[in-house]
Amino acid sequence: MILSKYFQQFIHNSKSSGIVLIVCVLVSLLIANSSLSLSFQNFLDSKFGFEAFHLDYSVSVWINDGLMAIFFLLVGLEIKRELLEGELSDIKKASLPIFAAVGGMLIPALIYFSFNHDTDYKNGWAIPMATDIAFSLAIISLLGKSVPNSLKIFLSALAIVDDLGAIIVIALFYTDQIDWLSLGICGGITVLLIILNKSGIKNLIFYLIPGLFLWYFMHHSGIHATIAGVILAFTIPTNISEIEISPLEKLEGKLHIPVSFAIMPLFALANTNITFQKEIFEGFINPLSMGIIGGLLIGKVLGINLFSWMAIKFKWAEFPAYSAWKEMIGVGFLAGIGFTMSIFVSLLAFPNEIEIQNVAKISILIASVLSGIVGYIILRSKKKPSNY
Repeated sequence: MILSKYFQQFIHNSKSSGIVLIVCVLVSLLIANSSLSLSFQNFLDSKFGFEAFHLDYSVSVWINDGLMAIFFLLVGLEIKRELLEGELSDIKKASLPIFAAVGGMLIPALIYFSFNHDTDYKNGWAIPMATDIAFSLAIISLLGKSVPNSLKIFLSALAIVDDLGAIIVIALFYTDQIDWLSLGICGGITVLLIILNKSGIKNLIFYLIPGLFLWYFMHHSGIHATIAGVILAFTIPTNISEIEISPLEKLEGKLHIPVSFAIMPLFALANTNITFQKEIFEGFINPLSMGIIGGLLIGKVLGINLFSWMAIKFKWAEFPAYSAWKEMIGVGFLAGIGFTMSIFVSLLAFPNEIEIQNVAKISILIASVLSGIVGYIILRSKKKPSNY
Protein backbone atom coordinates (compact mmCIF):
# COMPACT_ATOMS: atom_id res chain seq x y z
CA MET A 1 0.00 0.00 0.00
CA ILE A 2 2.93 2.37 0.69
CA LEU A 3 4.31 1.85 -2.82
CA SER A 4 0.86 2.34 -4.29
CA LYS A 5 0.36 5.58 -2.33
CA TYR A 6 3.66 7.07 -3.45
CA PHE A 7 3.12 5.91 -7.03
CA GLN A 8 -0.26 7.66 -7.06
CA GLN A 9 1.35 10.84 -5.72
CA PHE A 10 4.02 10.67 -8.43
CA ILE A 11 1.47 10.14 -11.21
CA HIS A 12 -0.62 13.16 -10.17
CA ASN A 13 2.36 15.41 -9.55
CA SER A 14 2.56 18.17 -12.16
CA LYS A 15 6.35 17.87 -12.16
CA SER A 16 6.35 14.17 -12.97
CA SER A 17 5.42 14.26 -16.65
CA GLY A 18 8.23 16.73 -17.31
CA ILE A 19 10.70 14.50 -15.48
CA VAL A 20 9.58 11.44 -17.49
CA LEU A 21 9.95 13.45 -20.73
CA ILE A 22 13.49 14.52 -19.80
CA VAL A 23 14.44 10.90 -19.04
CA CYS A 24 13.01 9.73 -22.38
CA VAL A 25 14.91 12.45 -24.27
CA LEU A 26 18.17 11.36 -22.62
CA VAL A 27 17.47 7.66 -23.25
CA SER A 28 16.66 8.38 -26.90
CA LEU A 29 19.88 10.35 -27.35
CA LEU A 30 21.91 7.61 -25.66
CA ILE A 31 20.41 4.91 -27.89
CA ALA A 32 20.97 7.00 -31.04
CA ASN A 33 24.65 7.39 -30.17
CA SER A 34 25.30 3.77 -29.19
CA SER A 35 25.61 0.43 -30.93
CA LEU A 36 21.81 0.10 -30.67
CA SER A 37 21.24 3.04 -33.03
CA LEU A 38 20.71 1.05 -36.23
CA SER A 39 18.50 -1.55 -34.55
CA PHE A 40 16.36 1.18 -32.97
CA GLN A 41 15.95 3.01 -36.29
CA ASN A 42 15.05 -0.25 -38.03
CA PHE A 43 12.41 -0.83 -35.36
CA LEU A 44 10.95 2.65 -35.91
CA ASP A 45 10.88 2.01 -39.67
CA SER A 46 9.29 -1.44 -39.37
CA LYS A 47 5.70 -1.62 -40.57
CA PHE A 48 2.62 -3.22 -39.08
CA GLY A 49 -1.12 -2.81 -39.37
CA PHE A 50 -3.86 -3.77 -41.79
CA GLU A 51 -2.63 -3.55 -45.36
CA ALA A 52 -6.07 -4.41 -46.76
CA PHE A 53 -7.45 -1.20 -45.21
CA HIS A 54 -4.41 0.90 -46.18
CA LEU A 55 -3.36 1.01 -42.54
CA ASP A 56 0.09 -0.56 -42.89
CA TYR A 57 2.39 2.08 -41.37
CA SER A 58 5.77 2.25 -39.69
CA VAL A 59 6.08 2.45 -35.91
CA SER A 60 7.12 6.10 -36.15
CA VAL A 61 4.05 6.96 -38.28
CA TRP A 62 1.75 5.22 -35.81
CA ILE A 63 3.30 7.32 -33.03
CA ASN A 64 3.38 10.65 -34.88
CA ASP A 65 0.05 10.36 -36.70
CA GLY A 66 -1.86 7.93 -34.49
CA LEU A 67 -0.89 8.41 -30.85
CA MET A 68 -0.33 12.14 -31.31
CA ALA A 69 -3.97 12.42 -32.47
CA ILE A 70 -4.86 11.38 -28.91
CA PHE A 71 -2.51 14.07 -27.61
CA PHE A 72 -4.33 16.62 -29.79
CA LEU A 73 -7.67 15.24 -28.57
CA LEU A 74 -6.61 16.08 -25.02
CA VAL A 75 -5.38 19.52 -26.10
CA GLY A 76 -8.71 20.13 -27.84
CA LEU A 77 -10.64 19.10 -24.72
CA GLU A 78 -8.58 21.48 -22.60
CA ILE A 79 -9.11 24.34 -25.06
CA LYS A 80 -12.88 23.75 -25.16
CA ARG A 81 -13.15 23.57 -21.37
CA GLU A 82 -11.10 26.74 -20.92
CA LEU A 83 -13.20 28.57 -23.52
CA LEU A 84 -16.48 27.59 -21.86
CA GLU A 85 -15.71 27.65 -18.17
CA GLY A 86 -12.03 28.31 -17.52
CA GLU A 87 -9.44 31.06 -17.87
CA LEU A 88 -10.47 31.81 -21.47
CA SER A 89 -14.22 32.04 -20.73
CA ASP A 90 -14.09 35.65 -19.55
CA ILE A 91 -12.73 38.15 -22.07
CA LYS A 92 -11.04 40.20 -19.35
CA LYS A 93 -9.23 37.17 -17.97
CA ALA A 94 -8.52 35.68 -21.37
CA SER A 95 -7.28 38.80 -23.14
CA LEU A 96 -3.76 38.94 -21.66
CA PRO A 97 -2.75 35.32 -22.40
CA ILE A 98 -4.35 35.66 -25.85
CA PHE A 99 -2.36 38.82 -26.65
CA ALA A 100 0.77 37.24 -25.16
CA ALA A 101 0.32 34.03 -27.16
CA VAL A 102 -0.17 35.96 -30.42
CA GLY A 103 3.04 37.91 -29.77
CA GLY A 104 4.78 34.69 -28.74
CA MET A 105 3.88 33.12 -32.08
CA LEU A 106 4.27 36.11 -34.40
CA ILE A 107 7.70 37.45 -33.31
CA PRO A 108 9.47 34.02 -33.32
CA ALA A 109 8.04 33.29 -36.78
CA LEU A 110 9.29 36.68 -38.03
CA ILE A 111 12.75 36.08 -36.55
CA TYR A 112 12.92 32.67 -38.23
CA PHE A 113 11.67 34.15 -41.51
CA SER A 114 14.29 36.92 -41.38
CA PHE A 115 17.01 34.25 -41.35
CA ASN A 116 15.41 31.86 -43.83
CA HIS A 117 13.12 33.72 -46.25
CA ASP A 118 15.48 33.06 -49.19
CA THR A 119 16.78 29.62 -48.15
CA ASP A 120 15.65 26.02 -48.56
CA TYR A 121 14.55 26.09 -44.90
CA LYS A 122 11.80 28.70 -45.27
CA ASN A 123 9.05 26.09 -44.81
CA GLY A 124 10.05 25.71 -41.15
CA TRP A 125 8.84 29.18 -40.12
CA ALA A 126 6.30 27.72 -37.64
CA ILE A 127 8.87 25.64 -35.71
CA PRO A 128 9.72 28.32 -33.07
CA MET A 129 6.07 29.34 -32.60
CA ALA A 130 5.24 26.51 -30.21
CA THR A 131 5.33 26.22 -26.42
CA ASP A 132 5.64 22.82 -24.75
CA ILE A 133 2.97 22.73 -22.02
CA ALA A 134 4.41 19.77 -20.11
CA PHE A 135 7.99 21.07 -19.85
CA SER A 136 7.13 24.71 -19.17
CA LEU A 137 4.58 23.90 -16.45
CA ALA A 138 6.89 21.25 -14.96
CA ILE A 139 9.65 23.85 -14.51
CA ILE A 140 7.38 26.55 -13.09
CA SER A 141 5.93 23.99 -10.67
CA LEU A 142 9.45 23.26 -9.39
CA LEU A 143 9.48 26.83 -8.05
CA GLY A 144 6.55 26.10 -5.74
CA LYS A 145 5.06 29.07 -3.95
CA SER A 146 7.86 31.44 -4.91
CA VAL A 147 5.82 32.06 -8.08
CA PRO A 148 2.27 33.45 -7.71
CA ASN A 149 -0.60 31.26 -8.86
CA SER A 150 -1.71 34.03 -11.23
CA LEU A 151 1.50 33.55 -13.26
CA LYS A 152 1.04 29.78 -13.39
CA ILE A 153 -2.50 30.27 -14.66
CA PHE A 154 -1.22 32.86 -17.16
CA LEU A 155 1.40 30.43 -18.50
CA SER A 156 -1.16 27.60 -18.71
CA ALA A 157 -3.66 29.74 -20.63
CA LEU A 158 -0.90 31.12 -22.88
CA ALA A 159 0.27 27.60 -23.72
CA ILE A 160 -3.29 26.50 -24.50
CA VAL A 161 -3.85 29.44 -26.88
CA ASP A 162 -0.42 28.71 -28.34
CA ASP A 163 -1.48 25.11 -29.02
CA LEU A 164 -4.65 26.34 -30.70
CA GLY A 165 -2.51 28.54 -32.94
CA ALA A 166 -0.24 25.59 -33.76
CA ILE A 167 -3.27 23.45 -34.67
CA ILE A 168 -4.55 26.14 -37.05
CA VAL A 169 -1.09 26.53 -38.62
CA ILE A 170 -0.74 22.77 -39.15
CA ALA A 171 -4.21 22.56 -40.73
CA LEU A 172 -3.65 25.54 -43.05
CA PHE A 173 0.03 25.39 -43.99
CA TYR A 174 1.28 21.83 -43.47
CA THR A 175 -1.31 19.97 -45.52
CA ASP A 176 -0.48 17.70 -48.46
CA GLN A 177 -2.55 17.38 -51.61
CA ILE A 178 -6.18 17.05 -50.57
CA ASP A 179 -8.35 14.02 -51.33
CA TRP A 180 -11.72 15.75 -51.49
CA LEU A 181 -13.76 12.54 -51.19
CA SER A 182 -12.05 11.58 -47.90
CA LEU A 183 -12.36 15.16 -46.68
CA GLY A 184 -16.07 15.15 -47.55
CA ILE A 185 -16.55 11.97 -45.51
CA CYS A 186 -14.75 13.72 -42.63
CA GLY A 187 -17.27 16.54 -42.96
CA GLY A 188 -20.15 14.06 -42.81
CA ILE A 189 -18.74 12.38 -39.69
CA THR A 190 -18.27 15.80 -38.07
CA VAL A 191 -21.91 16.68 -38.78
CA LEU A 192 -22.95 13.34 -37.23
CA LEU A 193 -20.90 14.11 -34.11
CA ILE A 194 -22.50 17.56 -33.82
CA ILE A 195 -25.99 16.01 -34.16
CA LEU A 196 -25.15 13.53 -31.39
CA ASN A 197 -24.01 16.44 -29.21
CA LYS A 198 -27.14 18.50 -29.91
CA SER A 199 -29.34 15.44 -29.29
CA GLY A 200 -28.03 15.16 -25.74
CA ILE A 201 -26.16 11.87 -26.26
CA LYS A 202 -23.62 11.66 -23.43
CA ASN A 203 -22.21 8.15 -23.76
CA LEU A 204 -18.62 8.62 -24.93
CA ILE A 205 -18.61 5.44 -27.01
CA PHE A 206 -20.97 7.10 -29.52
CA TYR A 207 -18.29 9.77 -30.08
CA LEU A 208 -15.12 7.69 -29.90
CA ILE A 209 -16.15 5.12 -32.54
CA PRO A 210 -17.01 7.79 -35.17
CA GLY A 211 -13.81 9.52 -34.00
CA LEU A 212 -11.77 6.52 -35.17
CA PHE A 213 -13.35 6.73 -38.63
CA LEU A 214 -12.77 10.50 -38.60
CA TRP A 215 -9.06 9.87 -37.94
CA TYR A 216 -8.93 7.24 -40.74
CA PHE A 217 -10.46 9.46 -43.40
CA MET A 218 -8.61 12.55 -42.21
CA HIS A 219 -5.35 10.62 -42.56
CA HIS A 220 -6.26 9.73 -46.14
CA SER A 221 -7.53 13.22 -46.98
CA GLY A 222 -4.07 14.82 -46.97
CA ILE A 223 -4.78 17.01 -43.93
CA HIS A 224 -2.68 15.89 -40.98
CA ALA A 225 -4.54 13.19 -39.06
CA THR A 226 -3.95 14.80 -35.66
CA ILE A 227 -6.51 17.49 -36.58
CA ALA A 228 -9.15 14.76 -36.22
CA GLY A 229 -8.41 14.70 -32.49
CA VAL A 230 -9.19 18.41 -32.18
CA ILE A 231 -12.42 18.17 -34.20
CA LEU A 232 -13.57 15.23 -32.07
CA ALA A 233 -12.74 17.13 -28.87
CA PHE A 234 -14.93 20.10 -29.82
CA THR A 235 -17.94 17.81 -30.31
CA ILE A 236 -17.68 16.08 -26.92
CA PRO A 237 -20.54 17.29 -24.66
CA THR A 238 -19.81 19.42 -21.62
CA ASN A 239 -21.69 21.57 -19.13
CA ILE A 240 -21.01 24.54 -16.91
CA SER A 241 -22.39 22.76 -13.82
CA GLU A 242 -19.94 22.08 -11.01
CA ILE A 243 -22.18 19.32 -9.62
CA GLU A 244 -22.34 16.90 -12.54
CA ILE A 245 -19.16 15.71 -14.24
CA SER A 246 -19.54 16.16 -17.99
CA PRO A 247 -18.43 13.63 -20.65
CA LEU A 248 -15.69 16.12 -21.63
CA GLU A 249 -14.32 16.19 -18.09
CA LYS A 250 -14.52 12.39 -17.81
CA LEU A 251 -12.58 11.89 -21.03
CA GLU A 252 -10.07 14.59 -20.14
CA GLY A 253 -9.45 12.95 -16.78
CA LYS A 254 -8.94 9.53 -18.38
CA LEU A 255 -6.52 10.85 -21.01
CA HIS A 256 -4.17 12.88 -18.81
CA ILE A 257 -2.15 9.94 -17.46
CA PRO A 258 -1.74 7.96 -20.73
CA VAL A 259 -0.89 11.12 -22.67
CA SER A 260 1.56 12.45 -20.07
CA PHE A 261 3.20 9.15 -19.18
CA ALA A 262 2.95 7.09 -22.37
CA ILE A 263 2.19 9.04 -25.55
CA MET A 264 4.46 12.06 -25.03
CA PRO A 265 7.36 9.92 -23.72
CA LEU A 266 6.99 7.60 -26.74
CA PHE A 267 7.02 10.64 -29.02
CA ALA A 268 10.20 11.84 -27.30
CA LEU A 269 11.84 8.41 -27.64
CA ALA A 270 10.95 8.14 -31.32
CA ASN A 271 11.83 11.68 -32.37
CA THR A 272 14.88 12.79 -30.39
CA ASN A 273 17.04 9.87 -31.50
CA ILE A 274 19.64 12.20 -33.00
CA THR A 275 23.01 10.74 -33.90
CA PHE A 276 25.63 13.37 -33.14
CA GLN A 277 27.83 13.24 -36.21
CA LYS A 278 30.72 15.59 -36.91
CA GLU A 279 29.10 16.71 -40.17
CA ILE A 280 26.02 18.05 -38.35
CA PHE A 281 28.06 20.34 -36.09
CA GLU A 282 30.43 21.47 -38.83
CA GLY A 283 27.55 23.16 -40.60
CA PHE A 284 25.44 23.80 -37.53
CA ILE A 285 25.73 27.59 -37.55
CA ASN A 286 23.34 28.21 -40.41
CA PRO A 287 20.07 30.09 -41.04
CA LEU A 288 17.97 27.10 -39.90
CA SER A 289 19.58 26.76 -36.47
CA MET A 290 19.80 30.52 -35.96
CA GLY A 291 16.15 30.97 -36.90
CA ILE A 292 14.99 28.27 -34.47
CA ILE A 293 17.25 29.24 -31.56
CA GLY A 294 16.66 32.96 -32.10
CA GLY A 295 12.91 32.43 -32.40
CA LEU A 296 12.52 30.29 -29.28
CA LEU A 297 15.15 31.85 -27.03
CA ILE A 298 14.67 35.52 -27.94
CA GLY A 299 11.50 35.77 -30.00
CA LYS A 300 9.24 34.10 -27.44
CA VAL A 301 10.13 36.30 -24.47
CA LEU A 302 10.20 39.42 -26.66
CA GLY A 303 6.86 38.73 -28.34
CA ILE A 304 5.05 37.70 -25.14
CA ASN A 305 6.20 40.71 -23.13
CA LEU A 306 5.85 43.26 -25.93
CA PHE A 307 2.27 42.26 -26.71
CA SER A 308 1.45 41.97 -22.98
CA TRP A 309 2.83 45.47 -22.37
CA MET A 310 0.72 46.88 -25.21
CA ALA A 311 -2.42 45.10 -23.96
CA ILE A 312 -1.92 46.41 -20.42
CA LYS A 313 -0.92 49.93 -21.52
CA PHE A 314 -4.06 50.34 -23.62
CA LYS A 315 -6.14 48.73 -20.85
CA TRP A 316 -7.22 45.80 -22.98
CA ALA A 317 -6.05 43.41 -20.26
CA GLU A 318 -5.10 43.23 -16.60
CA PHE A 319 -1.66 42.44 -15.18
CA PRO A 320 -1.47 39.08 -13.30
CA ALA A 321 -1.97 39.56 -9.56
CA TYR A 322 1.09 39.67 -7.27
CA SER A 323 3.38 39.77 -10.30
CA ALA A 324 6.06 42.04 -11.72
CA TRP A 325 7.59 42.49 -15.17
CA LYS A 326 10.69 40.60 -14.10
CA GLU A 327 8.54 37.54 -13.48
CA MET A 328 6.74 38.03 -16.78
CA ILE A 329 10.13 37.95 -18.49
CA GLY A 330 10.90 34.69 -16.69
CA VAL A 331 7.60 33.22 -17.86
CA GLY A 332 8.40 34.42 -21.39
CA PHE A 333 11.62 32.42 -21.34
CA LEU A 334 9.79 29.31 -20.08
CA ALA A 335 7.41 29.68 -23.04
CA GLY A 336 10.50 29.34 -25.23
CA ILE A 337 10.62 25.64 -24.37
CA GLY A 338 9.28 24.40 -27.68
CA PHE A 339 10.21 20.71 -27.60
CA THR A 340 7.19 18.45 -28.38
CA MET A 341 5.20 20.71 -30.70
CA SER A 342 8.31 22.27 -32.29
CA ILE A 343 9.76 18.85 -33.14
CA PHE A 344 6.34 17.80 -34.45
CA VAL A 345 6.18 20.84 -36.77
CA SER A 346 9.78 20.24 -37.95
CA LEU A 347 8.78 16.72 -39.04
CA LEU A 348 5.91 18.20 -41.06
CA ALA A 349 8.04 21.04 -42.49
CA PHE A 350 10.88 18.79 -43.68
CA PRO A 351 9.41 15.34 -44.42
CA ASN A 352 11.96 12.67 -45.39
CA GLU A 353 14.86 15.12 -44.94
CA ILE A 354 16.61 13.44 -42.03
CA GLU A 355 19.70 15.68 -41.91
CA ILE A 356 17.62 18.86 -41.84
CA GLN A 357 15.31 17.31 -39.23
CA ASN A 358 18.33 16.47 -37.05
CA VAL A 359 19.69 20.02 -37.22
CA ALA A 360 16.21 21.32 -36.38
CA LYS A 361 15.87 18.91 -33.44
CA ILE A 362 19.28 19.83 -32.02
CA SER A 363 18.43 23.52 -32.37
CA ILE A 364 15.10 22.97 -30.60
CA LEU A 365 16.84 21.07 -27.78
CA ILE A 366 19.49 23.78 -27.33
CA ALA A 367 16.93 26.60 -27.37
CA SER A 368 14.56 24.75 -25.04
CA VAL A 369 17.28 23.91 -22.49
CA LEU A 370 18.63 27.48 -22.49
CA SER A 371 15.12 28.96 -22.26
CA GLY A 372 14.23 26.68 -19.36
CA ILE A 373 17.43 27.45 -17.43
CA VAL A 374 17.19 31.23 -17.94
CA GLY A 375 13.48 31.29 -17.09
CA TYR A 376 14.03 29.22 -13.94
CA ILE A 377 16.91 31.44 -12.76
CA ILE A 378 14.91 34.65 -13.29
CA LEU A 379 11.84 33.36 -11.48
CA ARG A 380 13.92 31.78 -8.72
CA SER A 381 15.84 35.00 -8.08
CA LYS A 382 12.76 36.85 -6.88
CA LYS A 383 11.21 35.11 -3.91
CA LYS A 384 7.73 36.07 -2.81
CA PRO A 385 5.79 35.37 0.35
CA SER A 386 3.59 32.30 0.17
CA ASN A 387 0.33 34.04 1.16
CA TYR A 388 -1.21 34.25 -2.29
